[in-house]
Amino acid sequence: MDYYLVLFFCFAITLHNIEEAIWLPEWSQQSSRFQKPVTSSEFHFAVIFITILAYLSAFSFLYVPESDAAKWIFIGFLGSMIINAIFPHLLATVLMKKYAPGLLTGLLLNLPVNSFIIYQMFSNHLIVWKELILSTIAVGMILLALIPFLFKAGSKITPS
Repeated sequence: MDYYLVLFFCFAITLHNIEEAIWLPEWSQQSSRFQKPVTSSEFHFAVIFITILAYLSAFSFLYVPESDAAKWIFIGFLGSMIINAIFPHLLATVLMKKYAPGLLTGLLLNLPVNSFIIYQMFSNHLIVWKELILSTIAVGMILLALIPFLFKAGSKITPS
């Protein structure tokens, strides 16, 4: 895996998470079935934690490419961030007829950067479809399950 691809992934997810950190807490305060209200403290704690996990997955794969676990977690993050651009960001924007924070960076950064990395991994015979699909589902479900716990931890650890 080329070092620059890992850096592109980290750059894309960081900008995406910064966009969300700036605007999502306020956006979440409006009545919506897409997002329960979340404070800045709760969201910032969660988004920092998830960003750290993403970095750990990327650099683990970069430095230990022979590890199937490192590969599966990394490609799971890649796939999850692609899906995240569509569900909930694009879907929420369309259905609410109001911009959902994270859509721009999701569509213009995460989707193309992560798709390109996945394409390169397929081209180099590093992954197969089954790994991508199963890893995306597993990592996506783990991240979704973590979010409420991270919000709760963020409300206890950080001041409002």
